[in-house]
Amino acid sequence: MAKRTGNSVAAPTIAILTYGSRGDVQPLVALGVGLRRAGYGVRLAAPARFQALAQGHQLDFVALPGDLEQLSRALGDEAGQRPVQQMWVIMRHALALARETMQQFGVAVQGADLIVHSFLTSNAGHQLAHALGIPDLAVQLFPFFVPYHTFPNVALLQPDLGPWRNRASHHVANQIYHLSNRLSYHWLRRRVPTLGPARPAWPQPGLTTPLLLAYSPLVVGPTPASAPLARAIGFLHLPAEAEAYTPPPQLAAFLEAGPPPIFVGFGSMASRHAPRMATLLLEGLGRNGQRVIVQRGWAGIATDALPAWAHAIDEVPHAWLFPRMAAVIHHGGAGTTAAALCAGVPSWVIPFTADQPFWGRRTHQLGVGPAPAPVAHVDQHALAVALSHFSAPATQRRAAQVGAALRAEQGLAAAVGVVGTML
Repeated sequence: MAKRTGNSVAAPTIAILTYGSRGDVQPLVALGVGLRRAGYGVRLAAPARFQALAQGHQLDFVALPGDLEQLSRALGDEAGQRPVQQMWVIMRHALALARETMQQFGVAVQGADLIVHSFLTSNAGHQLAHALGIPDLAVQLFPFFVPYHTFPNVALLQPDLGPWRNRASHHVANQIYHLSNRLSYHWLRRRVPTLGPARPAWPQPGLTTPLLLAYSPLVVGPTPASAPLARAIGFLHLPAEAEAYTPPPQLAAFLEAGPPPIFVGFGSMASRHAPRMATLLLEGLGRNGQRVIVQRGWAGIATDALPAWAHAIDEVPHAWLFPRMAAVIHHGGAGTTAAALCAGVPSWVIPFTADQPFWGRRTHQLGVGPAPAPVAHVDQHALAVALSHFSAPATQRRAAQVGAALRAEQGLAAAVGVVGTML
């Protein structure tokens, strides 16, 4: 619904609050682009390093504080795949920035008619919406708040605990998440009384707060009926991102010089393990006669003396790059996994932390790649197994089928439609 300002009618304004790596931010940028094209005003609050990304897509931007590479390094090296340590690392990071972050959120929501929030901003976004008397919408990029019975909470490494234990694990994880947020909030409010109300409103995404699951039910499975306000819409992609990209001449020449290479990259993982993994994989792939694209990523993988069969890149849109690859080896972030699956090529996940093992398992269960291999288990034998999967006609056919089905989904249009029903 449009709002009247004096004698003119202004389009509703949507404030989008998100925090994390590019995989956490880019889908919300895509949503912002879709909303802007639908005629809405959009203001995005995200970490400062993504200002160029947002403004390049003509979105108003509010910068959030924090050293994301430090957070990534702590998650990968200090917490690893241990859920309690992961929660502590995130809490420690958030507590140090909470006052400034809330101030910036306040700037972002000024004049807003709807607040959209993601996993790490869910509580703040809901509280601000409640205080302003406007609706809010949760967008989740991985399954957390919804109690699936087909798999346990993504923080757990076990692939299946049985239906009722799977559901129970989601409920327990939700309680731990909300308890940690409550403790953090009250600890901060004692030091900063103006932070917010003594009894804030807490969200229940999927139950009392509308929840968009920005991933495909083909990959994760149907949404449980026990979350009546949750809707799976498919992955959120930047419109026409691939068509708008022109590669550097050196990259274009490398791709044209031989058969499709294998991509190796760990994106936002600033872990000390990433360079070692890249070296091991490059050596093994070279011995097997493969051509390789290696992404330096946040870990700053050294690429000064690459052989002729390898080429180094920094940031290149995955939607453009991955369809040109023979296969993709990556860390299993939600955004990278979505891009690899949509590309229709085989992939192998080497998870470091958080939800990455979950996406590795789903990739394998879909039949588009080998089982995920934790960092400590990656060796030349594991690479040989992965290469055998990559070259198997059944894997290649299945990857192409999954990619075609995912590309046919209309996640962005569905999300924009849901927003329209809330205003």
